[in-house]
This record gives sequence, structure tokens and C-alpha cells, in this order.
Amino acid sequence: MSIAIVGIGFLLMLGLMFLSFPVAVAIIAVGAFGGYLMYGAPLVDMMGGVIWSSVNSPSILAIPLFMLLGELLLRGGIADRMYDAMAVWLARLPGGLLHSNIATCTLFSATSGSSVATAATVGTIALPALQQYKYPMAPALGSLAAGGTLGILIPPSVNLLVYGSLANASVGQLFAGGIVPGILLALSFSLYIAIFHGKAGAQATELIDMPFRQKLALGKYLIPPFIIFGVVMGSIYGGLATPTESAAIGVMLALGFVALNRRLSVDLLINCSIQAAKTSGMVIIVLVCSLLLNVTISMTGAAQAMTQWIAGFELSQLALLFALLVFYVLLGTFMDAMSMLVLTVPIVIPVILAAGIDPIWFGIFIVIMCEIALITPPVGMNLFVVHGVRTDGGSYSDVTRGSWPYVFVMMIFTILLMLFPQVVMWLPDMLAGR
Repeated sequence: MSIAIVGIGFLLMLGLMFLSFPVAVAIIAVGAFGGYLMYGAPLVDMMGGVIWSSVNSPSILAIPLFMLLGELLLRGGIADRMYDAMAVWLARLPGGLLHSNIATCTLFSATSGSSVATAATVGTIALPALQQYKYPMAPALGSLAAGGTLGILIPPSVNLLVYGSLANASVGQLFAGGIVPGILLALSFSLYIAIFHGKAGAQATELIDMPFRQKLALGKYLIPPFIIFGVVMGSIYGGLATPTESAAIGVMLALGFVALNRRLSVDLLINCSIQAAKTSGMVIIVLVCSLLLNVTISMTGAAQAMTQWIAGFELSQLALLFALLVFYVLLGTFMDAMSMLVLTVPIVIPVILAAGIDPIWFGIFIVIMCEIALITPPVGMNLFVVHGVRTDGGSYSDVTRGSWPYVFVMMIFTILLMLFPQVVMWLPDMLAGR
């Protein structure tokens, strides 16, 4: 297969998305129709078996479970109290509650797995306090949108689960690879806030001057998310449970904490389950269509054609990654994160493997690219979410202006990961005994 045909297929999928076709429809149209044109009905017939064998997998079941875990934390009142505790402990730092936005997003990410859920949850909780203490709105909204992106990097992460399925990579190794970069990226966001918005929040004196005893009392609300994260991740890395089993354990722990808060009810369980089912269904449909595209790519030799074409440029690993960085940043300006992930991974994975790039490291790289896509206009999902939860009727330009600096922070951070890949690989290698 020629590289021209691969390019035409990719552009056709983008064209269908621009025409407002659902992402799944665009992918399946090119994948199934392209396979039919090349090999006829037998290739299309075998796709059913591929779908069944891929979706009938324990790792796929982890997606709705982690979605349900995030919903329980949100609707069970745990996230609200988490922010209150973070606010009183971090208000003294230069930038005040802007650090609380990042810290709460980081902690919520460690138990949720969804960036949109993280941004919506923390945004809803934080904005009243930010408005009360007269924080500048653009930096406040930007910190919420950027902090929310950590939901797909810090494990458990739905995007890492999807990447693992598409790239046939270990989910446990991917989760381990996301911990250190996720924490360092959150600290990078806070460093930016301290340098450029250090004077924000000067009026929040009641939080700064709160007695230590009261701060300690509020600190107990940070215990549930730490316990959930510790048990979920510890059970995976300790070899006691698979990612799916650990997700189920996390859900049971969340139910217990919600019950202790006296918020557990039949209505809450129904609402959480329905929302988790809706989000999971959307993700899994797109994943299935991408797996079908993967079949066509494998059978038609598209992956080999792409690999040979890129190899002809004789790029070094670093040059290839820089080219992919530019490609993904541009692609993310007009495509949502999950679509970008499932559309490109089947094509790019053979290329990076041929270049000798570790697929675990590349999983973290592409998820950071997805994070950038979440806050780059015009289709950055977190921008719409954060703007949607504000109640003062302000301009959408506030959230875009506030988010742009974080795009550059993430790009610089990614370049540092290219130069020092062991930042990602240290923990997975250590846990694997390498």
C-alpha cells in the first residue's frame, strides 16, 4: 500500500469529523469500507471476532468501574470537602487558592480517571470561593482547566487504559509511568502560578489566619482519597489485583466513605450508575471502532508503508518525537483528546517501535499531548467545561487567555521528558525489576 492511500484515508476521517459526523462513524466508515475495498467481505466478516475478543477483556471492564468511582466521589460530597481542606492549607502560598485548584485536581485525578469530570467537579466547587476573594478570573479559570487535564495522566486513567488496549501495552506499567510525570507536571503548574500570579488572593486572610487546630480538623477530609489511591495502586503494583479488580475495590471503598458521610442513597447510586454508563459507552464505542480500523491497517500493510516512509527521512529518535509533538499540538486544536488518541495510535505505534522508542514512555507522551488538546481552542473540551460551570456570565475569552500559558508549560515539560526519558521509565523499570 502506498503512503498516498494512507494519507487519503486519514484525511477522509478528518473530513468526516469536520462535517460533524460522530467520531465512531468516521473511523468505522474508513476502516470497514477501506478493508472491504482491499479484501472484500471476508475481512469485514472477521471484524466481529476481533471486536468480541478485544472487548471481552477484563481490562475493558475497568473503564466503567473507574468512571463510577469518580461519580461516587463527586456526588458523595468527598470532592467538596477535599477542596475545603486544600484551601486552608495552601492559601498561604504565593497564588493562594490557585494552588488549591491544582492540588485538588491532582488528588481527584488520582481517584477519578477523567479530565472532564475533574475539571467540572473542581470548577464547580472552587469558583464560588475564587469569586468571593476576588481572584482575577482568567488565571483562576486557566488553573482549573489545566489542573483538570491531570485526570488522564495521573492513574487511574481511562486514556491510559484505552492506549494500553490499542498498543497492547501493560496497563500496570502505564499507570506506574504516569505517577511521577503527573506529580511533576502539577508542581510545574504551581511553580508557574507562584512566579506569575503570586499576588493573587491577598484578600483571603481568613483562610491564611485560620488556627492550626481548625486546619488539622479539615485535613481529615484528605484521608479518603489518599486511602482509595493507595489501595487501588498498591493492589496493582503489589501483584494482589488486576487493574479491573483494583477498580472494583476502589468503588467499594468509595461506597463506604459515601455511607460514612451519610450521603448514600438509592437515588445517588442510580444517578452515578447512569452517568458512568453514558460516559463509558461513549469511550468503548470509539475504542471498538478504532480496533476495527486497526484490523484494516494491519491487513492492508498501511502500518508498514507509514514506517518505511518515515524511515526514509532518517530521523533520530529526538527529531521524530519533536515532529510528533508539533503534529499532535496542531491536531489537538481541532480534535478532542480521545478521538486524537484512537485515531492516531494504530498508525503511529509501528513507527515508534521501529524507531526503538519504548511504548510505555510513548503512552505517557501521547497522553500529555491529549492534555494539551483539552485546553487548546477552538475545541478544547476543558475550556468549555470550565466556562460552563461559571455563574458570573463572563466572556469565554477569559478561560482561553488563562489556559494558554499552561499549554507552553506542558510543551516545555514534554521536551524535558524527551531529553530525560527516565523520569517516566524509572518507576515502571523499578517495579518490573529492570
